[in-house]
Parts: sequence; C-alpha cells; structure tokens
Amino acid sequence: MSKPLLNQQISQINELIHLNPKGLHDPTPSGYTHVVVAPLTGNTIYVSGQCSYHIGDGGVRDFTAQLDEALANMVIALQAGGANVHDVTRINLLIVNYSEELLPIWSTAARSIWGEGPYPASTLIPVPRLAFNGLLVEIEATAVVITEKI
Repeated sequence: MSKPLLNQQISQINELIHLNPKGLHDPTPSGYTHVVVAPLTGNTIYVSGQCSYHIGDGGVRDFTAQLDEALANMVIALQAGGANVHDVTRINLLIVNYSEELLPIWSTAARSIWGEGPYPASTLIPVPRLAFNGLLVEIEATAVVITEKI
C-alpha cells in the first residue's frame, strides 16, 4: 500500500499490514519492515528478551550460534502464547559490541525465520553488555494473533 491508511481503514483491517513507505530506504535486505499495522481485534503477545541459555555452563560464545538459539527460544515463547513468527509485529534486537559486520548475519537469520517476508518492524540496539557475562544477543518480540474477522 502506497497511500497512508485512513482511520476508518485501520478500524476495518483483519490482518497484519506491512508497509515500507516511499521515501524511506528498502529495509527488506536487512530483514525488517518499517511499519506494521495490527487490527483492533486480537490477542497481543509480549515475549521477553530471549537469548542463549547455555552461556553459564561454558556454552556457546559465537554470535551466530547465540542468535540462532535466541531465535529458536523466541519461537518457543511465541508458540506458548498461541502465536507464530508470522504474527510478530515488532522485535527489538540487542547486540553486545555491535559492528556493521554483524548485520548480514542478522539478515540471514531473519530470512531463515521469516523467509522472504513480510518482516516485523525492528529496532537494533547496540549495548555494552546483557544480563549475563558472555551473552552477545537478546531478542524481544511483540505479536498479534487475530481472534475474529471484521
């Protein structure tokens, strides 16, 4: 959709709408969407930050492996709330010691989860550290599961 949604249109939607407005760069190669509009009817699921839980026992120290485990844990949490990855409207990605060399790793991981899209809205936040020593990435998600059609 290239035109802005009107309030009346928003109140009548019954599915997630993913928008990449003209005038903004194409976020698709980086694995996200600029705007996701959710319907007024549905269950909203908030998933706390998911990460690698094997760090404390001398586990995975590699960014890619931690990212894969964090995404797998996000999927488990979404399923527990009655959602799947295609219900995700927004993610926050926290990365320790972020550098641009990590972006292609994230993009590949996002494609492995969401395929060719549509992708959720996303914010990547570089951080100096996370809750436990050795953690390199944490992902929190918000999803909307539509409960009734308008």
